[in-house]
Amino acid sequence: MWVNIPMKIPMFLLKILQIQLNKWLNIQNVYENPIFAQGIKNPRIGPGSKKSLAYRIKASSEDPSETSEVGEVFSNLKEKWDALENKPMAVVYGGGAAVGVWLSSTVVNAINSVPVVPKFMELIGFGYTGWFIYRYLLFKSGRKELADDIEVLKKKIIGSE
Repeated sequence: MWVNIPMKIPMFLLKILQIQLNKWLNIQNVYENPIFAQGIKNPRIGPGSKKSLAYRIKASSEDPSETSEVGEVFSNLKEKWDALENKPMAVVYGGGAAVGVWLSSTVVNAINSVPVVPKFMELIGFGYTGWFIYRYLLFKSGRKELADDIEVLKKKIIGSE
């Protein structure tokens, strides 16, 4: 799938952007490709124009194993679904979780619409984050306690305790 993107930005920013995009995407400059440069009619928009440059970006996967990983995930999900004994209850739990997420989103949006409350909640969040860092991350004994608590929680969830 090809997408033409017109850009109007300074040249030094364009070069920085081009370097980053070349790292992450398979990119080809339209004006450097003779097939596409012939179709340009506007003389102001062409090779070397600082006003507008267009790029053709081709989305492609460099790693062919990504598609097999997706297939493995779906096959694992299908195996787990087939192994479930009480499928209707799993559907009820999933539906309940979706309703819970929707309801909590509605409540948060309602609270967020009150003028002073969002800033107050942000302040509470900063305070809790600072306390958490001081309590669990700043000192070695706190980090060990946090790691132990996480291990206990994992064992409770897995069911080995």
